[in-house]
Amino acid sequence: METANNSSLHEKKNIIFLMFKKIGKLIFNRIFYVILALVFQLAWIMLIVWKMAAYSQYIYLAMDIIGVVVVLWIVNKEINPSYKLAWTMLILIVPIFGLALYFIFGSSRIAAIMQEHFEQRIDESREYLKDDPGTVERLKEMDPSAALQSKYISDVSTFPVHENTSAEYFQVGDDMFPVLVRELKQAKKYIFIEYFIINDGVMWNTILDILEEKAAEGVDVRLIYDGFGCLTTLPHKYYEELRKKGIACQVFNPFRPILNIIQNNRDHRKLCIIDGWVGFTGGINLSDEYINQKERFGHWKDTAVMLKGDAVWNMTVMFLHMWEVISRSSEKVDYEEYFPHRYHPQPFTGNGFVQPFCDTPLDDEVVGENVYLNIINKARRYVYICTPYLIIDNEMMTALCLAAKNGIDVRIMTPGIPDKKIVFLLTQSYYRQLLEAGVKVYEYQPGFLHAKSFVCDDEIGVVGTINLDYRSLYLHFEDGVWICGNDVIRDIKADFMETLDYCKPVDLEFCVNRNIIVRIMQNILRAFAPML
Repeated sequence: METANNSSLHEKKNIIFLMFKKIGKLIFNRIFYVILALVFQLAWIMLIVWKMAAYSQYIYLAMDIIGVVVVLWIVNKEINPSYKLAWTMLILIVPIFGLALYFIFGSSRIAAIMQEHFEQRIDESREYLKDDPGTVERLKEMDPSAALQSKYISDVSTFPVHENTSAEYFQVGDDMFPVLVRELKQAKKYIFIEYFIINDGVMWNTILDILEEKAAEGVDVRLIYDGFGCLTTLPHKYYEELRKKGIACQVFNPFRPILNIIQNNRDHRKLCIIDGWVGFTGGINLSDEYINQKERFGHWKDTAVMLKGDAVWNMTVMFLHMWEVISRSSEKVDYEEYFPHRYHPQPFTGNGFVQPFCDTPLDDEVVGENVYLNIINKARRYVYICTPYLIIDNEMMTALCLAAKNGIDVRIMTPGIPDKKIVFLLTQSYYRQLLEAGVKVYEYQPGFLHAKSFVCDDEIGVVGTINLDYRSLYLHFEDGVWICGNDVIRDIKADFMETLDYCKPVDLEFCVNRNIIVRIMQNILRAFAPML
């Protein structure tokens, strides 16, 4: 009996110890103070506005009038209807709070300045991003519908379609990592790396050793990481440490505890370019969970693609655009210095057509979503989709449902173990409408599915960083690779079909029989999904 009591007491002590350990970890975490500062600022602004409104009925009336004017202005803006609805509801339900939030987060002069810099860099590089007439003509002859999709990407993102490019697809980060290491070790002229998350561990330390070695050899090594993505994974001013190692480094939009919409615009791209003719992209960040060296949310299922050949030029220019904007350089880039054929004199080989592209939140064109919509709308037999988040607007929902109703085999794969429970609850709120239209939904049971891919009709595929959620489609800098007629398409499809064996099909009964509280919460989340 005494032994049992001692054991119980020991367990209680362990629980208390772990609880205090978690609290201590939270308190001494940099993000804790950032959030605290943001909450304090928001509360202070709310208090000032509320006091002003309470001071005089005329001020309160004026705020009501301003609220109506702002709502009318929002309704007439050329933005996504879901954003209009969310902001309109918030302002009309809680005018003071809603107005204050809108004036803080509704517009940004900084974003406009950044867009101006991007446009300047795009104009400077335009002569190096021209479609080859012969390539375009051969694509038209092979598939006129695909040629139209490619033309859209070329026209709005400025990045042309290429031939003479091979592609290798990786089903998991575990497979990609050794290939990435091999290619980095072979770099002769330059290495450009741009990632949302970098975290200390096996993956990053291995890469860092190579980068340091290459920089010492005279290779031009440059790195961009996102200020928010690395907020809790890298030390403050980590870029200074890298610069001491000979690695040129820039931080995209360093996260500061200041209320401003620009903090929403993150660099979610994942690019690694080696000597202009080898390029990697996909969902995989430089952190150990992405290669299953560290377990988070079960088995981490992610995908990537390696390109070799002409199409990598698009990735090189994407990186140089971002580098010049962040560094605020006034000098023009000598793009010819980075031509792949300078460092790989042999002709490139590869079948089909490959078109890396990027999407920026600082213009009025949602390139990523429109690329996906084009694929769905022009599918003839099937569309298979992998996405970690399924938080879609009316246009995407309509396209998916209409395709399924027209007899297209539409399948969507999402995680079985989520990384964000609230976001996963919101993802599941879209299942019922999709299932009722005939879309098939599957949840990956071994763990978290972080892959972002489309494959259609054994002909067209997209692999990249673009999730099916508002942040990816409207707020983040993203990149993807549109592929047509390349052998890698069959690998993307084969991976999807093989992964189905590890998935659980979602049925309507799951949606209908959910707890009423859960469904109410999902409905509330759906209304304000664009703000999450």
